Amino acid sequence: MYNSLEELIRVLIVDDSAFMRKSLSILLESDSQIKVIGTARDGLDGYTQAMKLKPDLITLDIEMPKMDGLTALKKIMTDCPTPVIMVSSLTSEGAEATIKAMELGAVDFIPKEMSFVSVNITKIKDDLIRKVKAIIKQNKLKNRILRLQAVGNTAKKTASVTSITRDLPIIPYKVLAIGISTGGPFALQKVIPQISDKINCPVFVVQHMPPKFTKSLADRLNGMSKLEVKEADDGELVKNNTVYIAPGGRHLKVNRYNQTGIRIEISDEPKDSLNKPSVDVMLSSVNKAYGKYTLGVIMTGMGRDGLEGITELKNMGGHAIAQDEESCVVYGMPKAIVDAGLADLVLPIEKIPITINKVIANER
Repeated sequence: MYNSLEELIRVLIVDDSAFMRKSLSILLESDSQIKVIGTARDGLDGYTQAMKLKPDLITLDIEMPKMDGLTALKKIMTDCPTPVIMVSSLTSEGAEATIKAMELGAVDFIPKEMSFVSVNITKIKDDLIRKVKAIIKQNKLKNRILRLQAVGNTAKKTASVTSITRDLPIIPYKVLAIGISTGGPFALQKVIPQISDKINCPVFVVQHMPPKFTKSLADRLNGMSKLEVKEADDGELVKNNTVYIAPGGRHLKVNRYNQTGIRIEISDEPKDSLNKPSVDVMLSSVNKAYGKYTLGVIMTGMGRDGLEGITELKNMGGHAIAQDEESCVVYGMPKAIVDAGLADLVLPIEKIPITINKVIANER
């Protein structure tokens, strides 16, 4: 238990809707470890209060008068870097703005339409509180936000001199499978664009997200990357040098349909999966289709999704990389892999694409 205001998780809510400000306050303060220390009705007020109150975390609306959420986010990250959860509209425009916010340093988001008027209110409350606690629990997140922002500017310069302390075997990898959650859009923008177009294999990505957001994420990554990046379609044939992102709210599977071809299946099964899309569901099908020639990568995120799939892969003789704690927004999914002794390498985010290029594209 947290026993004093100094030990509470101190949250600032920024939203132009009085209803949303009140609703978020009620949900957050239903947990005894969280205290809403201020609310703001526009981005300018939010920025001013962030500077004054120095909260542990901020929830930030996107569309607001005087100063919109993206502008406020830029100023907050520059002048008082703080973990920010965006409150996002479940529209294509809202999804695009949310992906942009992740690029600017926001660590997660909650869909606005899912809030406070749903029969699933208990689940929504639990998910929000779980996200807040997981983000704050991660040590020195404010410093890591600044560090991660610098990665994109320095990765190309440092790639030639960065060394890998332990090598993966150089085998004919046939596929790269990535599982990621909280903090994922930001992290993927530091990894996918750095992957070489000489890998000559497909890449499958499961990012925990609702519908529409994954399409915006894929489009954004596609414009930044050497590889083609797209949201996966049901029934399409898998091509090399293409990154397939699982559609939000549905599972991505692959099936071998003849001796040489692989086809994508987008499915609602299993319906009882904790996460949809699920890293474990994706990995299970990839393992069956490609066997030990799969390279699994588990990155920032809450929970243990990916542990079963990586366990299966390792039992087949495959290999796995886990993102290190220091560069994760939330060290949950990679920690599960590391604690189970399944990670061949534990790497900071900037070394992950370097390693992929080394062992798959044979780039030195």
